[in-house]
Amino acid sequence: MKIDLKTVFKTTDNTCAGVIRLILGGMFVMTGMMKLIVPSLGIAFAGQLQSASIPFQAFNMWFVPCFEIFIGSILLVGVLTRLAALVAIGLMTVATYVHLIVDDPALFPLQPDLPTIPILVIILSIYLLVFGAGSWSRDLKNS
Repeated sequence: MKIDLKTVFKTTDNTCAGVIRLILGGMFVMTGMMKLIVPSLGIAFAGQLQSASIPFQAFNMWFVPCFEIFIGSILLVGVLTRLAALVAIGLMTVATYVHLIVDDPALFPLQPDLPTIPILVIILSIYLLVFGAGSWSRDLKNS
């Protein structure tokens, strides 16, 4: 399979992909903003980074939420959706690792015990990686 820039932008008027893209985009924007704005969630995120021994914790405490907002915005607009989905898979792989390695439930105030949400986001991101941005996207308008 040949992968070039045209393939990255290519999409069809797929309503399911459009809905998934909008849900994931909104989720990434909200979770990123919550980590920056809600003090208790920022503290919990810092604790997760520390407990999982993630390197550059002070940098990642600010970079990851800002990057989540950026990726979420790209998904909401529907431009470069396949690349954003690939990045989301990477982010959620690390989130799954952190969820499995950190054993302090107080560090996950809004999440279930199992890494259900990160795994679901990975699955939905794979869908976007395969099918593209779908309906209501800038990629579709440019196709």
